Amino acid sequence: MNLTLYVWRQNGPQEPGRLERHEAHDVSPDMSFLEMLDMVNQCLIKEGAEPIAFDHDCREGICGACSLTINGIPHGGFRRTTVCQLHMRHFKDGDTIYIEPFRARAFPVLRDLVTDRSALDALVQAGGYISVNTGSARDANAILVAHEASEYAMDAAECIGCGACVAACPNGSAMLFTGAKVAGLARLPQGKVEARQRVCVMTEAMLQHGFGNCSNHYECEAACPKGLSVRFIAALNREYLKTLL
Repeated sequence: MNLTLYVWRQNGPQEPGRLERHEAHDVSPDMSFLEMLDMVNQCLIKEGAEPIAFDHDCREGICGACSLTINGIPHGGFRRTTVCQLHMRHFKDGDTIYIEPFRARAFPVLRDLVTDRSALDALVQAGGYISVNTGSARDANAILVAHEASEYAMDAAECIGCGACVAACPNGSAMLFTGAKVAGLARLPQGKVEARQRVCVMTEAMLQHGFGNCSNHYECEAACPKGLSVRFIAALNREYLKTLL
């Protein structure tokens, strides 16, 4: 396949950006999207040009580092698919593809397609954990967890923290990400102790780091590569209301 790419290029967070045209020739349908970008970069390096900066790590849909906006949609818009799992067979010969970084106030562009998504880490550091005493490991059955609670918590734990929900939301809201952390931990007996404190500090951290609020567009659920449901946002709201009672 031969493709025309319009790629966002930006030298730094304070520099103006632009869309730069590139031609990708002889692209195999079996390539992943990132492998296609690797091939483009190899051509740029041979020409003495600056390669396109983009983030990646596992390339298995686990880490969320490959976050890109493809044709205006985070991760490309294919259900439960990260960019590294997106294959070129989904495109046609002669297609024009627009490749941009995630767009959100809380995700400043560092270079080209690489954004700083450490604001999500700050939310977890604020309260997305369970405090435990260190020492020898406790017996696995010391605290019994109901099957329904464990299944719910595991569903919430599917979040890989890629930030697609933030990039897709017109308000730049991180409530699906935060809701998954809050709701999953609050359902477990180990997490109930700090539930009230957790939801307060994580909600406050969202405001401090420039995330918006949820206004029920459901774009976050549609863009999530792991299929997280907006029920976790409802659970976040319920947990917050409990602190007011």
